[in-house]
Amino acid sequence: MYYVVTGAAGFIGSNLVKALNERGVTDILAVDDLSDGAKFANLADCEIADYFDKEEFLARLEEGDFDGQLGTILHQGACAVTTEPDGRIMMENNYRYSRRLLDYCIAEEVHLIYASSAAVYGGSREFREAREHEAPLNVYGYSKLLFDQLVRRRYEERTAQIAGLRYFNVYGEREQHKGRMASVAYHFFNQYRGTGHVRLFTGSGGYGDGEQRRDFVSVEDCVKVNLYFLDHPDRSGIYNVGTGAAQTFHDVAVATVNACRKARAESPLTLTAMRERGIIQYIPFPEDLRGRYQSCTQADISALRAAGYAAPFLTVEQGVPRYIQKLLQKAGA
Repeated sequence: MYYVVTGAAGFIGSNLVKALNERGVTDILAVDDLSDGAKFANLADCEIADYFDKEEFLARLEEGDFDGQLGTILHQGACAVTTEPDGRIMMENNYRYSRRLLDYCIAEEVHLIYASSAAVYGGSREFREAREHEAPLNVYGYSKLLFDQLVRRRYEERTAQIAGLRYFNVYGEREQHKGRMASVAYHFFNQYRGTGHVRLFTGSGGYGDGEQRRDFVSVEDCVKVNLYFLDHPDRSGIYNVGTGAAQTFHDVAVATVNACRKARAESPLTLTAMRERGIIQYIPFPEDLRGRYQSCTQADISALRAAGYAAPFLTVEQGVPRYIQKLLQKAGA
């Protein structure tokens, strides 16, 4: 039986492929769209059984070419540019493609673990997996919510596992291809290495400069949650994947800068000291994000805990330095 990972050359997908390899699993069908050929680097150190373009895979799936050969589809593929204005592109990639996978999995009794997003909550003040708290601010969030709603409607039809994972603000290895959509930890690292300072947004949404808060979650933890559901196919539902604790952009900046300083045998600095030295600077809040920006997110992970996932999550102070150390190693620093 094969495992399928869609979005396999992407951020979370490639980390999943690597984690499966570390378990000794190589019977993996990697599915992606390599129009951006640079993403191949995320799979270069991985072992897979075969690679398929996303359209070829879906066509062959629906033609029955893989019937009886698939155990679980780990569906991570999506258009993840949250600011993409073309709703047709977003709906085709994030909703319609996912719907066709769902149809197949229900019909053929194949387990489905798929990526949703905290973007479904939009400007909500409560981040719990309930319809009254879901109010996306952009078409990306809407595309993810629409599929979650479809899963809810068809939940009783399932003949195998269906688990949706609403990722919050993920950071970690193998995100270098994401450009503007890469994590703030990645951008802060490159800014500090390149210029000696990092740039944060001025205040928004009632929060002061750099004090906007997000639930920053390491990709290491996101992979562990996926593997937990892979190991427990009796668990189905939609679950938040975050630490359960919001932290500020200042926290990420301080953790990033001090991790870089530690690598150079320099003493750590406080936030106040970084401001005084001009290491932390502020830039105007982008106009194109006004009204479409989550100034604070904090996952309610009670449903995830109730499903039996008991492992602790890395805090920013724990996870970001681990990530920066790996970036420094790759940079040869």
